[in-house]
Amino acid sequence: MYQKFKADGLFTGRELLGSDQVLVTNADGSIEAILNLSDAGEDVQTHEGILSPGFVNAHCHLELSHMKGMIPAHTGLQEFVKQIVALRKVEEHIIEEAIENAESEMLANGIVAVGDICNTLDTLSVKEKYKMAYYSFVELYDLDPTRAYDKVKAGIDIQQGFQNKCIRASLVPHAPYSVSFNLWKLLNNHFGSHTISMHNQETKDENDFFETKSGSFLGMYERTKVSLDFFEATGLSSLQSVLPYFKKAAASILVHNSFTSADDIEAVKKQMPNTFWCLCPNANQYIEQTMPPIELLRSQNVNIVVGTDSYASNWSLNILDELRTIQKHYPSIPLSEMLGWATLSGACALQMDKNLGSFEKGKKPGVVLIEHLGAHNNLATASSHRLV
Repeated sequence: MYQKFKADGLFTGRELLGSDQVLVTNADGSIEAILNLSDAGEDVQTHEGILSPGFVNAHCHLELSHMKGMIPAHTGLQEFVKQIVALRKVEEHIIEEAIENAESEMLANGIVAVGDICNTLDTLSVKEKYKMAYYSFVELYDLDPTRAYDKVKAGIDIQQGFQNKCIRASLVPHAPYSVSFNLWKLLNNHFGSHTISMHNQETKDENDFFETKSGSFLGMYERTKVSLDFFEATGLSSLQSVLPYFKKAAASILVHNSFTSADDIEAVKKQMPNTFWCLCPNANQYIEQTMPPIELLRSQNVNIVVGTDSYASNWSLNILDELRTIQKHYPSIPLSEMLGWATLSGACALQMDKNLGSFEKGKKPGVVLIEHLGAHNNLATASSHRLV
């Protein structure tokens, strides 16, 4: 039993086709073919808008969903991190309900897969229902070099908790500024065939800390009573300082990248060629009122993906809202290019492109309708929902 879909446009994951193309799926949602309208026969469902494969949210913190609206916007990264720590301890049922609601929102908005940052197993009960695909990034951080072994051991326990339920999981660093070199060395041995995610260069202060051991990060460590006697400035940006530790990873996702330079990108190309640069523009606006250097990334022909970050740092968990913000700041970027970031590129980053990300025979990527587009594919009033 086939389903047939036609709209004003059909984005395959690679290119935007016209209104004369029909997407054919099997009853189980797997892709059968893309046909010319003249060859599609009867019972074609006609929609206004653009058909797209399901979206891939390459960066989220689902376990922080209970913090929706709790942290004021525009606080800056250091104050934001401080409040995250303070707001984590709430009743378990509140966390669980918020996670379930957040997943439901993502499903309704057309998201089919998520790269999810985890510090706990709080999301396990939702993920084991398999309503969407997850890659759980078990995030480790600690600047005390003497605690590195214990941190990795605790992370392995969480990783195995996910893997025991057939949910792919990997151990990952939080950020260059929150991981000791001892912890980096131990983490490096666990990368293997995994995708590794890391928060990268969200503030200028992050680079200042590594280049000259200066800036406001020193005050943050002092307030949290972290001794930096062991740390020496590298003379390099934060990203370039930790690049050697990524070499064993099969793929990497660098998230935010607000203060990434052309030199950083060139260094990544040489040392980590299978890297994906994740844009979370609404979170950048929410926390630091910045935007990532999208035109620089495009000019360097790197792989770009899109994430929502968490409800602690965003107004919604909607990939289309992220694309809308990008389009607002960079109106010349073609919609088809942005949709590629949000579908096939994201699926490749999470190593899920065998089944997701594009309309190819045998895949089950989901079918999303993007409707209420303005002239020239303007997203200002657009919305999205899942058809399959």
